Amino acid sequence: MIRVVVDREVCMSAGVCEMEAPEVFELDADGVLHVGEPTDLTAVETAVRACPTGALTLVDED
Repeated sequence: MIRVVVDREVCMSAGVCEMEAPEVFELDADGVLHVGEPTDLTAVETAVRACPTGALTLVDED
């Protein structure tokens, strides 16, 4: 199982991840990032790579 880890100290709430994989990432009204269950791994990998601050990491829990 793949899990997305967010470094909240680094995340600047740019919303790039939300644009790349909106079914997984959502910024709330306060700019807090919420991460759902990764379903489209390709989109999630793209979102992680596109993060301007590198705040996202994929972890394989298998």
